[in-house]
Amino acid sequence: MASEHSPLDQKILEYFPGLVVRKDLTTELKQNAVVPTYVLEYLLGQHCATDDPTLIAEGLESVRRILAKHYVHRNQAELVKSTIKERGTHKVIDKLTVELNDKAGFYEVEFTNLGLKKVPIEVDFIKRYPKLLVGGIWAITDVEYELPTDPKASPWQISTVKPIQVAGVDHDEFLAARAKFSTDEWMDVLMQSVGFNPEHFSRRAKLLTLIRLIPFCERNYNLLELGPKGTGKSHIFAEFSPHGMLISGSEVTAPKLFVSNANGKIGLVGYWDCICFDEFAGKDKKVDKTLVDIMKNYMANRTFSRGIEQLSAEASMVFMGNTQKSVAYMLKHSHFYEPLPDKYIDSAFIDRIHAFNPGWEVAPVRHELFCTGYGFVVDYIAEVLKHLRTEDYTGLYKPFFEISSEVSTRDQTGFEKTFSGLMKILHPDGKASKEEIAELLEFAMECRRRVREQILRIDDTFKANDFIYRDLETGKTVTVLTPEETQYPAFAGLRPLASQTGGGATELTPGEGSQATESRTTSPVASSGASGIESPEDASTSPPLQADATFPQPESSSLKEHHLVVPENSKGWSYRRLFGDYLRGATGIIIRDPYIRAFHQIRNLVEFLRMVNEITPVGDEVTVHLITGSDQDAMEKQVDNLGQLQDSFAGTSTPFTWEIDASPNFHARSITTNTGWKITLDRGLDLFQWFEFNVFNAAAAVQEARLVKGCEINYIRQPEDKL
Repeated sequence: MASEHSPLDQKILEYFPGLVVRKDLTTELKQNAVVPTYVLEYLLGQHCATDDPTLIAEGLESVRRILAKHYVHRNQAELVKSTIKERGTHKVIDKLTVELNDKAGFYEVEFTNLGLKKVPIEVDFIKRYPKLLVGGIWAITDVEYELPTDPKASPWQISTVKPIQVAGVDHDEFLAARAKFSTDEWMDVLMQSVGFNPEHFSRRAKLLTLIRLIPFCERNYNLLELGPKGTGKSHIFAEFSPHGMLISGSEVTAPKLFVSNANGKIGLVGYWDCICFDEFAGKDKKVDKTLVDIMKNYMANRTFSRGIEQLSAEASMVFMGNTQKSVAYMLKHSHFYEPLPDKYIDSAFIDRIHAFNPGWEVAPVRHELFCTGYGFVVDYIAEVLKHLRTEDYTGLYKPFFEISSEVSTRDQTGFEKTFSGLMKILHPDGKASKEEIAELLEFAMECRRRVREQILRIDDTFKANDFIYRDLETGKTVTVLTPEETQYPAFAGLRPLASQTGGGATELTPGEGSQATESRTTSPVASSGASGIESPEDASTSPPLQADATFPQPESSSLKEHHLVVPENSKGWSYRRLFGDYLRGATGIIIRDPYIRAFHQIRNLVEFLRMVNEITPVGDEVTVHLITGSDQDAMEKQVDNLGQLQDSFAGTSTPFTWEIDASPNFHARSITTNTGWKITLDRGLDLFQWFEFNVFNAAAAVQEARLVKGCEINYIRQPEDKL
């Protein structure tokens, strides 16, 4: 049977017996149970921690029976209550939260799915599991039913509570087993453990994923990640560990997070290792300025106040949010913090962030990215990471490298904590080669540099400094840049035009050492990681972006109204040739075409969007809105395809939106720009005859190689902004 597994899977099974599960089993069970992954894998670890197919099948069936019998689905809550009443007692798997009934002087439980409230619970359970009071825990609970003599008392009673978590971890055994794996193998083990197939990730992509584990193993670590939606930003914090709490950014209050002045009750930071604020971005979010001030103090000093008393906590803070603009657009026109609520665009608050993970580099989550191999039962690795919170690896680079004195203390603290966390995750024994340490140090410095560089765009009281380290053996110095600085050097050094500290969009001007060239590159080369530029004499800046000489932009005044006839069966026509000159300079385009429905019609739309993207100057944005028709038979698939298209173009230079016009009188087809041009098309975008769509056919890649159907096009000037 072992031959059916990959070499890595065989190795995991050999050195971590009983502590790993096949991750596709989790996915299979997850479809039918709305519970965190660590709850499912707790059960799988007890019944399916083997590579024997027969035992796996039996174990999986056992887990299904347990879930069917004991897991409470909300729509079956009354049936479960009935079962408890008729039998007198029954085990349930549910999330429990507890509150103190201060008038009666005892504690009461609420079952999330079962719906029972105000069920009394013994104080001993509260002392053993204090997280019951803050956020609650998943547990296997024996619930009893007995009619009380006092009609005011609850008939429901709790006899046992067993939190869903591993019993304990032998850390020395873990380190001995880890030593059997190379660094590359270990990275893949961790990727599989969080549910991803490592074959589909580059080394840098793995680091961008694994940095999300640092808040679980590093005390008081503050991480920010902004990027397009659908990249799995919150997955780890919702599913991975019983020591983490995921809350909506809009639900954050000072009493919930820190302390209630009304009753002195400590909030989430006192009980959880990691608190993740999901959907943190959004200008419409209501934010309490007092909370921001408390968070600033806590993130810097680990302390908060209860009256005159100073309290401390170790919870790490993670802020996750979605971006709507492309990286180039944000660099050219504003800053990366622009999506955040205004009160959080505060240089003092942001300066407390230790690392900014570039979520735009993370691939959208799709089916083939998920793992089918073996990985740790997530609760086990979560306990390992919790144990590592007591270690301090911040100085392990110092025997090899020295940080430049130009780097500020806060910057150095930031990247040292990131470095420490990555070392704990990848090299938990603290031993790594010089090259491996350099890789992690550069990545950590890059993530902190991104924080600092964007602060410089919102607050001109902060001073720029390079992130430089020196190799103690060779004497060479390395200047660390972010990939976006090397990809878009024309926009990298922009600074506030006037003194500004916080707020929304900022008017920018070239800073010292920046390149003010604002032009388009025909083939920008993205860095595959943080750019280390060796030695100051070699630290030449990338050359200015070159203007696109192939498609010069015509003056708007040189464009004329005219009527064009495209002959039937001719070649040499493309969207760029037909529309490009009239679309240049527009920031908004509306397409009216009732027949963007079938696959080939939506493919035409994709090619139009690609053309608009290509003629848009780097750092600018052109919104494209489609108004189209539909029919009942094909509407579901059409809506799905257009929805996917909208998601995929989010964060590009060409954000796309659409709507369905159900009017029976909708027939005319046109393209309208906010620069005053309306292009009417008797065939809409459906200009091309059928062609074989395969990679070896020129027509599939080059529109000019296709035969056209023949059409007539009118170019009409109208008042600007008449969309």
